[in-house]
Amino acid sequence: MSDTHIEAEIATQPQNWRDAREVALEHRSLLPAPGEHVAVVGCGTSYYMAQAFAALREAAGLGVTDAWTPTEARLDRGYDRVVTITRSGTTTEVAELLAAISGRIPATVITSSPGTPVLELAAPILTPEIDEESVVQTRFATATLAMLRWHLGEDLTEVAAAGQAVLDAPESSLGAAVTADQLTFVGRGWTTGIAQEAGLKLRESAQLWTEAYPMMEYRHGPVSISAPGRVVWAFGELVPDFAPDVAATGAELMHAPIDAMADLLRVHRLCVVRARAAGLDPDQPRNLTRSIILDHA
Repeated sequence: MSDTHIEAEIATQPQNWRDAREVALEHRSLLPAPGEHVAVVGCGTSYYMAQAFAALREAAGLGVTDAWTPTEARLDRGYDRVVTITRSGTTTEVAELLAAISGRIPATVITSSPGTPVLELAAPILTPEIDEESVVQTRFATATLAMLRWHLGEDLTEVAAAGQAVLDAPESSLGAAVTADQLTFVGRGWTTGIAQEAGLKLRESAQLWTEAYPMMEYRHGPVSISAPGRVVWAFGELVPDFAPDVAATGAELMHAPIDAMADLLRVHRLCVVRARAAGLDPDQPRNLTRSIILDHA
């Protein structure tokens, strides 16, 4: 039996990804159509899922897709649709953005929280079955990305199987990351968003020193932080000579030949391991709440 909410929520993800196919089919009309010019908006974890989806959609040739945080979004660029992602449904910046574009740009909101303000501000895709008790997001984020990937025409059956294999593996599969004093995550294309999310998860849950970059940017400065006792964790196909470049620093390279979303489950497992080792509660990160609600008064 799980000791924390986050462990229970990590465990359901492979099945959540399978179930996301039906959610995508049910809400097809609310999701971007081929050729639409789309903005995808979110905060924190939701922003990184937006980055991943935007890169996947463009790579599939389905239309220009930009990822934004709400306060930085430039919505005067002729978007046909805005898609917002917010687990809580109460995030101030998201609600304010949706109110500002109401009646001007078709908008969809993806949330797992019933009865929240955003449901009245955009066409809703409500997924309470993937809501979470932990402040740290895991399954809402990946299941939302899974839904969006199914919508793009991907088949995630094997991805879900790979994810289950990650969950079934022994703790030793986490390798040097269990004791590393610093981790740098890198990705390519859509997996750059996954790398950013991986770094955020460990900062939130275990207060670890983590960084994240596009893989080709690693040599342009971040390589200087790599050293023995530290880890470079790569999502996606390695660029030429990346492994020897990491080896030269003395850092450990972690790279699994599986889909990045499945590999992110290793990071989720690591969050629990590292939080416990530090005497922390992975459900309740320091200085963080489930939703950021601003008082503008």
